[in-house]
Amino acid sequence: MIGPQVLELDAPAEVQRLGAALRSTLQGWHKRGVVVAISGGIDSAVCAALAVQALGPQRVFGLLLPEHECGPDATRLGLDVVRSLGIAHTVQDLTQALQGMGCYQERDEAVAEVVAGYGAGWSCKLTLAPATRAGFSVFQIVVRSPQGEISTHRLPPAAYLRIVAATNYKQRLRKAAEYFHADRLNHAVIGTPNRLEAELGFFVKGGDGAADLKPIAHLYKTQVYALAQHLGVPAQVQQAKPSTNTYSLEQGQDEFFYGLPVRELDLALWALEHGHTAAELAVALGMSEADAAATLARLASQRRAAAYLSAPPVRWPLPT
Repeated sequence: MIGPQVLELDAPAEVQRLGAALRSTLQGWHKRGVVVAISGGIDSAVCAALAVQALGPQRVFGLLLPEHECGPDATRLGLDVVRSLGIAHTVQDLTQALQGMGCYQERDEAVAEVVAGYGAGWSCKLTLAPATRAGFSVFQIVVRSPQGEISTHRLPPAAYLRIVAATNYKQRLRKAAEYFHADRLNHAVIGTPNRLEAELGFFVKGGDGAADLKPIAHLYKTQVYALAQHLGVPAQVQQAKPSTNTYSLEQGQDEFFYGLPVRELDLALWALEHGHTAAELAVALGMSEADAAATLARLASQRRAAAYLSAPPVRWPLPT
């Protein structure tokens, strides 16, 4: 039977296992500690807490990397995490660097090609439209005018790709900052994706997908929450709605990429990985068999697309 029991986790044993692996890896690399970029979300908070449990607070450096489109809660919750853990940290605002790279300008010009009048004072986000009958998911742009009017527009491929390329500057610049501090401290960089993100490609290649260690990439989101409770992650962080912190309008992860609440998605991905049928998943999630089949098909497609994002650089052997 598919149900919450399949995701049950022995949190104390998992913390001990991950801690031992972290210490052994750093010793082999001759690294003094780790850098963790702390977003205010549950995944980075758990990664930071795991590192402190394994290494002690003096060997963990927290990095908060806001920019002007991040919600104020992100920095506030991130500071709650570093203070609760007692780790050294710094807050580095990336707004000016992103402006210099053309992040905001490129994105706004792409949106303006689709939305007449879009410009200063407007805000936007990408969302995932309901799948078509053929099973294809379509991205759309949601905009809010300076007068507060909200409208939704379907995106042509070129505009969509330009918007994504521009916003990916954010994740890639954050990673550059992480490696600066890792180099200066002789630390390794911890990546914070959970299993849903790692398996389905919810990360940026060369951005938040880049890291030296990914301690929770094998854990479903439900299991990450179990570790958070065991490790004493601040309650406000545990209760916060998962957000991308990428667009100027507040954007939930489910509306942008997943299409389902993450706890339901955990079970759907588990069912796919363990060969369960759409009929079994339908019973577990209380949906029609047709919707369950569409969910499994979408997840399989996302996993195939994620293979490129996770692939190492291709190297050809020298000719013999």
